[in-house]
Amino acid sequence: MPERHFANINKLPKIQDVTINSIKFIYIRHYKTHMAEPTFCTVTEVGYKAGARANATSKGEAYVLAYAKGVESFINVACKYNFSDNYAGLNVDVKYILNEIQTNLTAIYVIAYDMSGTTMTSLQRIDAEDQIKVLYKRAMDCLKILQEQDKITYMKGA
Repeated sequence: MPERHFANINKLPKIQDVTINSIKFIYIRHYKTHMAEPTFCTVTEVGYKAGARANATSKGEAYVLAYAKGVESFINVACKYNFSDNYAGLNVDVKYILNEIQTNLTAIYVIAYDMSGTTMTSLQRIDAEDQIKVLYKRAMDCLKILQEQDKITYMKGA
């Protein structure tokens, strides 16, 4: 049976009673959700930048993909250029800059997911905060490069 995609799946009933020839059946609607891969990075690359002490749940594929797609949209809007749709035609140098921004900002979400202190000492928390600051600074430096129009003209021609 082919998959069906619905505009607003939350409005459909999840469980439905059906009676056929006095026999009651319970139909449970089953559907799949698919997370699209981020365009500019991989889950593994984000894990490298998040580090060994990042929460295992937030380093999981589902969380990283959700964070990365939001970061990807942020990059496109902040630069006023849709790099996602035009990714295949971009120069390798531009792709590396996009990768740097997306991995750094996504890793920040992964690290910040759980800094409650239950598994971290106060020094490890300070280390995590320093790591976030370094990742953020580098991401913003790269984002600034992409936002400057003269550099965009250069990169499109490269």
